[in-house]
Amino acid sequence: MPNIKSAKKRVKQNEKRRMRNRSVKTRIKNQIKVLKLKMETEGTDREELLNELSNTFKVIDKAASKGIMHKKTASRKKSRLHMNVKKYLGEVAPE
Repeated sequence: MPNIKSAKKRVKQNEKRRMRNRSVKTRIKNQIKVLKLKMETEGTDREELLNELSNTFKVIDKAASKGIMHKKTASRKKSRLHMNVKKYLGEVAPE
């Protein structure tokens, strides 16, 4: 436990930031799960799926811009999600 006043403040700030970052990361994971669930569900049309992909990209980009996730990590996640959606829609030949 810190004794210096500034160190005590730093502990409080770090905890607040940790909780905020954790909630954003959870939001990203939940949004990805929603997208994957839409891909598994029968009767999901192309527009609905692309709209959900767009929402997922927004959440990931927001986290990257705030520094919660590294920009290249965000780019990699988006690329893989986009590739999976295109494969599901049949726009890209499976490897």
